[in-house]
Amino acid sequence: MSSQLTIRPLASSDYDGWRPLWDGYNAFYQRSGPTALPEPITQATWHRFLDPAEPVHALVAEQSGRIVGLAHYLFHRSTTRLHDVCYLQDLFTAPGLRGHGIGRRLIEGVYAAARDAGSSRVYWHTQTGNAAGRALYDKVAKHLGFIVYTHEL
Repeated sequence: MSSQLTIRPLASSDYDGWRPLWDGYNAFYQRSGPTALPEPITQATWHRFLDPAEPVHALVAEQSGRIVGLAHYLFHRSTTRLHDVCYLQDLFTAPGLRGHGIGRRLIEGVYAAARDAGSSRVYWHTQTGNAAGRALYDKVAKHLGFIVYTHEL
């Protein structure tokens, strides 16, 4: 990578750089066009990041003044631990910059934020077919074999 990469908390002035990455992340998970998230969800998500009372947080990767990656995470209680755990909900790197360590640095940034918050664990989910992501995840975390089930209400 030719210029310095900075991992930092999202700022209110980052919307124009964050939004294309958010849209790209959602498109990766088939949430675009007719299946796109409704705009009120995107707007509520953005505002949650900026509200200190919310447990939802965001980091961005910045290079040469441009946002090139994002990580969204939240803290919650656990029935198996005394301290909160951290769920890394969204991770995305600009497609043309993958393979340069941005995703790893964002994960490390979440690890640091979770450590600073007194969290005892960071975890996340991904789809089984996300081979590129899983190649990185296998280097920075342990797969415990869980399968995720959901039921929409």
